[in-house]
Amino acid sequence: MEKIWINEYKKTGIPEIVELPSENTSLIDIFERNFQKYASRDAFIFMDKTISYADVDRESKKFACYLQSLGLAKGSRVAVMMPNVFQYPIVSLGIFRAGLILVNVNPLYTARELEHQLNDAGAEVLVIIENFASVYQKIIGHTPVKHVVVASVGDMLGFVKGNLVNFVLRKVRKQIPDWDIPGHIRFNTALHKVSPSQYKRPIVTMSDTAVLQYTGGTTGVSKGAELTHRNLIANMLQCDTMFQSKFGQDSQEVERLVCALPLYHIFAFTVCELYGMYKGFSNLLIPNPRDLTALTKELAKFKPTIFPAVNTLFNALVNNDGFRQLDHSQMKLALGGGMAVLPSTAEAWKKLTGIIIHEGYGLSETSPVATFNPPASSEFSGSIGIPLPATEVAILDDDGKEVALGEQGEISIRGPQVMKGYWNRPDETTKSMTADGFFRTGDIGVMNDRGFIKIVDRKKDMILVSGFNVYPAEIEEVVAKHPKVLEVAAIGVPDEKSGEVPKLFVVKKDPSLTTEELLAYAKDNLTGYKRPRYVEFMDELPKSNVGKILRKDLRNKAK
Repeated sequence: MEKIWINEYKKTGIPEIVELPSENTSLIDIFERNFQKYASRDAFIFMDKTISYADVDRESKKFACYLQSLGLAKGSRVAVMMPNVFQYPIVSLGIFRAGLILVNVNPLYTARELEHQLNDAGAEVLVIIENFASVYQKIIGHTPVKHVVVASVGDMLGFVKGNLVNFVLRKVRKQIPDWDIPGHIRFNTALHKVSPSQYKRPIVTMSDTAVLQYTGGTTGVSKGAELTHRNLIANMLQCDTMFQSKFGQDSQEVERLVCALPLYHIFAFTVCELYGMYKGFSNLLIPNPRDLTALTKELAKFKPTIFPAVNTLFNALVNNDGFRQLDHSQMKLALGGGMAVLPSTAEAWKKLTGIIIHEGYGLSETSPVATFNPPASSEFSGSIGIPLPATEVAILDDDGKEVALGEQGEISIRGPQVMKGYWNRPDETTKSMTADGFFRTGDIGVMNDRGFIKIVDRKKDMILVSGFNVYPAEIEEVVAKHPKVLEVAAIGVPDEKSGEVPKLFVVKKDPSLTTEELLAYAKDNLTGYKRPRYVEFMDELPKSNVGKILRKDLRNKAK
């Protein structure tokens, strides 16, 4: 199919090609250059304290030195289990600068989920915030982890404020359960354990893996999308090419970006942390966006110019009295992703802020951004936009052939941001890729005659909860272990707040089983967004003539 979206580039002046650096370049080169270029600028803001790009340079090098002192081989995996705090960018950059691979971990994982990811990644180091240390404590000795670094929220907030914050979290709010991890090292101790003069810059190239970003893919088995330095650098440059009309190539104005999305999620990791540092933005870290009162207070002081979010957050804010009273005149760009932005939300946002929400699309496997609505467009399109520069999108049928314009098919992506493959799963990598290098997303879409793409359905049974992929097979596997459950199936049902939430259909083994008992069991074994919200008991589940549970029949029943 002719690349019809090229005309949209011509209209807005967006170059269709992105020039990538030479093979001997890495994220280390990109950011060491920018640490010098933006040294005096505020890089991150958290709890009214700021750290500059010079601070990030110094502290991340210290952490790299600590990691190198452990004698880890190049490419060893370091798992990071933290919310949006100063330590996150310090640690992630330190990992890159040590020549190692970052493994992003959701800090809300249960012990079962954490054990699987640490084992699958073969992580030798775990950096964890103490709020969740008790979770890891349950699986000590069951993973390859040899070194544990424990951080406290207040570690980088200064002596007085840091100790006060830690005291409140431990003693007043009681948000830190008791924990005991033998042989651990404290984050601040690790930072000062080795002199920065001992740092040895590793030889890292564009082809080396930088991040393992875990995703359910299309089978429900949690897998690590292997993202290289090339993938992530390409996506930064692609985003920058697309956003030029808003920020220019080398603006002297310091843009203020809100990071209310979790940094362990690929959307925030690339768009907020990596791209934000590439451009020298000031990045406001929000650890808990659900606390709208605290969030609006931060926004009132920060006056953001860039606001990336998912539909649920946009919607919550436009319905919040505090946010409605803020001055939004500084805002230049609102970025929507992670889940579909509803037209009603986009309309309310524009009415309140005067800014339209520009929606994009991507996956962990695409680093993540693959398509975006050109920033020059003046209306919310209701689509996921056009492919990023140097990106091809094909709409394919089940046989891998392109469908005609306007017909439905599987959205498939080819470009420099597409992952190297699934970590240690060549069979799954082969299943997800076409012979000519297109990644099959599992999402069904339609392309119009201008090249704009709209998602109409999902090929697989994935449930999308507030931008997070939830796979029925994982939920079913957990719930089926309950001694009173005979059979179980999970589907997604619409939810105004989260887009979708999981619902269970259960056949009882023991008649005494209750909804409350099942939901409590799920709470102990599944992280928050994966937990079912509804349970319906049935005498039998609908099945095909070969015994396969028919989820599509359950979805029809739930309508």
